[in-house]
Amino acid sequence: MMILMGLFLTGPFIWLTLTSFKSGQDVFRLESFKDFIPMNPSLDNFYEVVKQMPQLPLFFWNTIIIVVVGIFFELLISSLAAYPLARLEFPGKNIIFTLMLATMMLPAQANMIVNFITIRNMGLFDTLAAVVLPSIVSVFGIFLMRQAYLVIPQELEDAARIDGCGELGIWYRIMLPLTRPALATLAIFAFVAYWNTFMWPLVILRSKELYPLAVGLTHLMNTFDTNFRLTAAGSTLSMIPVIIVFVAMQKHFIKGITQGAIK
Repeated sequence: MMILMGLFLTGPFIWLTLTSFKSGQDVFRLESFKDFIPMNPSLDNFYEVVKQMPQLPLFFWNTIIIVVVGIFFELLISSLAAYPLARLEFPGKNIIFTLMLATMMLPAQANMIVNFITIRNMGLFDTLAAVVLPSIVSVFGIFLMRQAYLVIPQELEDAARIDGCGELGIWYRIMLPLTRPALATLAIFAFVAYWNTFMWPLVILRSKELYPLAVGLTHLMNTFDTNFRLTAAGSTLSMIPVIIVFVAMQKHFIKGITQGAIK
């Protein structure tokens, strides 16, 4: 059942990828199941996308900048914010954590107007910094790191304090090395979110040379209105980095997503 469900969920991706290798006469021919498979697979569609989209490398570069900066701050701030919520005792800790979790029920669109006004007043409108700043830390990231911190034995923390470590030293020398799977998991989630970001960059950016990949492909989609093969090829190119990152970090992802499930 899980294999069938997996095939069902990956069906659109498989179909899109196969379509990107098809020739013009094979795209809309679906008389039988074998027509899903390209009869004469070719890379011509990918070459044509690169040829018709000279801005494609620029879109990739903008996306890489957003992803690298976004992941760095997501990991740094989430791991720092989660540490006192998991390992320290102070008045109102549970109330603060509950209120933070409550914000996860709000849709992202609810914050868009506030973020837009804030970014404009800061003078960052139409910059890559404006794309990253509102999402440099997420409540989900704090929650994930808090759960990872909770399963670390108290004895390790006590031993570090006896050796003279302060709170930042315990966080950096003890907590971070022991929560690498959770950090890798959070990095994957952040990578996918930043790589596929669309609505917010579309709102906050006006210069086409600053567009990330998702916005750039959509903006130039009119070029491919009569050629769905090129649309499929462009979409497939945009998904390759996500697949590579997930496959490379799959082991850490599975371990990190289950860390804290059992005490």
